[in-house]
Amino acid sequence: MKEMDRLVGIMETLRAPGGCPWDAAQDHESLVPALIEEAYELAEAIESGDSAAMVEELGDVLLQVVFHSIIGREQGAFDLADVIDRLSQKLIYRHPHVFGQTRVADAREVARNWDQLKIGEKGKRDRTGIADGIPVCLPALMYAAKLQTRASRTGFDWADASGVMEKIQEEADETRAALETGDQSDAADEIGDLIFSAVNLARKLGIDPEAAVRRANHRFADRFARIEKTAADRGISVADIPMDEKERIWQKAK
Repeated sequence: MKEMDRLVGIMETLRAPGGCPWDAAQDHESLVPALIEEAYELAEAIESGDSAAMVEELGDVLLQVVFHSIIGREQGAFDLADVIDRLSQKLIYRHPHVFGQTRVADAREVARNWDQLKIGEKGKRDRTGIADGIPVCLPALMYAAKLQTRASRTGFDWADASGVMEKIQEEADETRAALETGDQSDAADEIGDLIFSAVNLARKLGIDPEAAVRRANHRFADRFARIEKTAADRGISVADIPMDEKERIWQKAK
């Protein structure tokens, strides 16, 4: 593909003597923050529905793949062809219902088979617990959702969302009790359980908890901006606006 060849050529030039000093100085470890940042920027572009932004951010993510592959080739470890070939092999292996003779009833059964096939892969056969293989550096909500999904596939789950709602109420009551005791550590544990249960409800309803909280953050920022604008129009600080008026502005913004 000529576009991919052009991209690889550009990155090779940037890494070569006489190229870009910054690009030449990078290694796998130094690029990790950029990889994470680009993934989040892509997620934001997808959620915004902005196709032009998606094209740009997908390119930035692709750059990370190419960058790491070129570094791998320089080290004699792997190259872009190895990355693509390994991915192709994995996709075929994990989709025996498409490329083989396996029959599945629905997407849930596909997911269960996927987990079993992953366990059988080289380097993953010693994974026995549901947390094995989940990157510990994942955002906490995402990590919780993955744990819960894996537990669910073993049958450890509520029959429906109403059971999770009851659990959330139970955790809220326990959080309230912890607050009344004044024990900060106990309160932190109970708040953690409450959030964990809220993640479980999102999973049960097929909602991405990370995306849901990001949308909540955006809504909060947008509504609070109305309060800030009111304060700016009056030439005062937000703190000078009485709380009941802040609430009225907030409700109007909703």
